[in-house]
Amino acid sequence: MSAAPLIIILNGPNLNMLGTRQPETYGRETLADIEHQCRAHAEGLGLTVEFRQSNHEGELVTWIQQARGRAAGLILNAGAYTHTSVALLDALLAAEVTTIEVHLSNIHQRDSFRHHSYVAQAAKGMIAGLGSHGYLLALDALARLIKGTPER
Repeated sequence: MSAAPLIIILNGPNLNMLGTRQPETYGRETLADIEHQCRAHAEGLGLTVEFRQSNHEGELVTWIQQARGRAAGLILNAGAYTHTSVALLDALLAAEVTTIEVHLSNIHQRDSFRHHSYVAQAAKGMIAGLGSHGYLLALDALARLIKGTPER
């Protein structure tokens, strides 16, 4: 029996504060709650999950680089680095791992500086504004892509 495909889920700065940080924008669930949901959902899809968070751009870059040749897919909520980090973009392009960008809030309904995403230039798709459910939808999308299910 072959090992379940690995999906790496990376979370950027301040996401460790979920549940207490601006709950009107980001909800009341903690990052641990989201991790639990992702692990359970991934198991049902026949996937394994590696779930990480860092407030440090360089650490996120390293984890993205390490995904190359190891992960079947990547889910990235880069937080504020979404709008500022060419380094994350370069790492994603070099890693050559199918990536889904996730945001808890709808970045296009917020401050204008949040409307631009460097991550989007390397991502297969983006899910924004659906709260923690966006992570589960990203897992669904990656499962389909990994299995080669045609897109509609």
